[in-house]
Amino acid sequence: MAPQPPTSSGYNTPDSQLESIVPVHPTSARRPDYITVQSENTVYTPDHITSKFFNRGADVIVSDGQFTVTPTSKPYEFQTTRKVGKTGLMMIGLGGNNGSTLCATILANKHQISWHTKDGIQQPNYIGSVLRASTVRLGSDPATGKEVHVPISDVLPMVHPDDLVLGGWDISGIPMDQAMKRARVLEYDLQRQVAPHMAALGSPLPSIYYPDFIAANQEARADNVVPGADKQAHLEHIRADIRRFKKDNALDRVIVFWTANTERYSDIIPGVNDTADNVLAAIKNSHSEVSPSTLFAVAAILEGEPFVNGAPQNTFVPGVIALSEREKSFIGGDDLKSGQTKLKSVLAEFLVNAGIKPLSIASYNHLGNNDGHNLSAEPQFKSKEISKSSVVDDMVDANRLLYKPPQPGAKGKAAKGEHPDHIVVIKYVPAVGDSKRAIDEYYSEIFCGGRQTINIFNECEDSLLATPLILDLTILTELLTRVKYRAAAETGEQKDFAPLYPVLSLLSYMCKAPLVKPGTDVVNSLGRQRNALESFLKACIGLEGSSDLLLETRIW
Repeated sequence: MAPQPPTSSGYNTPDSQLESIVPVHPTSARRPDYITVQSENTVYTPDHITSKFFNRGADVIVSDGQFTVTPTSKPYEFQTTRKVGKTGLMMIGLGGNNGSTLCATILANKHQISWHTKDGIQQPNYIGSVLRASTVRLGSDPATGKEVHVPISDVLPMVHPDDLVLGGWDISGIPMDQAMKRARVLEYDLQRQVAPHMAALGSPLPSIYYPDFIAANQEARADNVVPGADKQAHLEHIRADIRRFKKDNALDRVIVFWTANTERYSDIIPGVNDTADNVLAAIKNSHSEVSPSTLFAVAAILEGEPFVNGAPQNTFVPGVIALSEREKSFIGGDDLKSGQTKLKSVLAEFLVNAGIKPLSIASYNHLGNNDGHNLSAEPQFKSKEISKSSVVDDMVDANRLLYKPPQPGAKGKAAKGEHPDHIVVIKYVPAVGDSKRAIDEYYSEIFCGGRQTINIFNECEDSLLATPLILDLTILTELLTRVKYRAAAETGEQKDFAPLYPVLSLLSYMCKAPLVKPGTDVVNSLGRQRNALESFLKACIGLEGSSDLLLETRIW
C-alpha cells in the first residue's frame, strides 16, 4: 500500500513515521552510473573512463585594423578514475553559520529527517547545489527530437554529499549542536531532530587565531585556539590534525575548506610571501603578514590535500600559488558567489550583450549574522569590497564599442579604460539575522542619450544560499583530483597522463573572485563559467560541449 499523506493537522505524526510519508528528494537520491557514451572517442574499463577531446578555438592576428582568423584544433585525452574514494571535509569555521548549517543539512539528508513547518512537512534536499540540483543537456532523443537532460552530478562519478566525513576547526569551542542553535538558520523542528547527530560530531578542533586579521568583535568567541605565537608550530599542529583525521576515518582524500571569518588583506612583501621558499621562511619566522588562512592553505598543500578558500581575503599570496605548483597540490577559490554578486554577473552581462551601457552599479547590503558583524570592521570589509567589485571587468573589456579602451601612457584608474562607476556598501543590522537584504541600482545609457534605471531588491537567507556552494566546491574538487590529461601524441611516443594544473579555475562558477592561473584573464561571466564546467565534464566522457545552434530546426 502506498504511503498515506499526513493527517489534516500533521502535528501528531511521530518523527519515525515522517520518512515513510516523505520520499527521498531527487536532489538527495542515489543513482547508479547509467550514462554510457558509445563512441570511438570513449573507452570504459573497470578503473577508468578515457576520452579523446578536440579543443577547438581560433588564433586572431590584428594588424592595421584587420583581423586574420585561423581556426585551431588541438587533441587531448582525459582519464577519469571511476572509483570515488572515501572523502572527508575539514572546514575552518566548522562551528560558524555556514559550517554548522552544512553539517546539519547533510545529516538531515543522510538520516532522511523530515520536519514540520507552518506550511506542512518539509523533506531534506540539496536545492541550491549546482551539481545536485541542476541538469545538463546530453543531446536529443532521435525518436521524438526532444532534448534529454540529466543531473550534472551523474555525468561522471562524484562523491555523494551524504558520504562526506565531517570535521574541522573553529576558534569557538562550543559543541556542534549548540553551534547550530547559535546560528539561528534552520527551523526549530529540524534542529530538534538533528541535534543528537550534531552532538555526535563533538566540538571543533582548536583553530588558529591572530587578532590582527579579523575584527576585534570576534575576540569573545575565541575560546578554542592553538596556544602560542610560533607560526611554524601552528603549521605542524594543523598538518598533524589533517593526518590524524585522515587516518582515524580511513579516508582517501581530505578537502580542507575555509569558511571562517573574512580576514583583512595581507600585504604582499618581496622576500616574505612572494615565492614558495619565502612564504615557508616567513612561517618559520612567525612573520606578522602570514594570515591564519594562508597557514591552513600551506598545511593542506604540504599534506597533499586540496584547499579551497570560501572567503574574499588574499589567502593565496604569490608564494602559496608557487608552493602549490611545486607540490602539485590543488587549490581553489575565492569567496562564495551566492547572491548579489551572482545576480550582478548575469545582469551586467545581459545589459552589455544587449548593447546597453551601464554607467553605474550601486550595491547595498545589510545583514545581521556573524559574517556581517565581522564585516562591520573596515579592514575586513575592504576584502569583501575588492572581491565584489571586479565582477563586471571582463564583460566591460569584451565590448570596447561601449567603453573606451585603455589609452597609451595612461596611469592609475584610466589604465583600465572606461568602466562603470561601481560602489559596494555592507552594513551590520543585527535584527535581520541571517536574512540578508541586497539592493542594486543599474543606471545605464540607452539609445541616443537616453537613460534606463533598473532597481533590484533581493532578500535571501544568506547561509542557505552559501552552504550548497561549499558542497559543490568540495564535490567538484574531489572529482578534479581524479581527472588526468595528456596531449594526444603526434608522433609514435605516447606521453603519460598528468594531473590538472593546481589552480582549479573550473571552480569559478561558485566563486566571486575566481582564482586562475597566474597571467590568465579572469572570467566572471556566469554563463561562460557554467559553459566551461559543462564542456569539461562532457569532454571527460568524449562529448562535444553544448551547442545551441539547433541546426536541425533551422534547415529543411
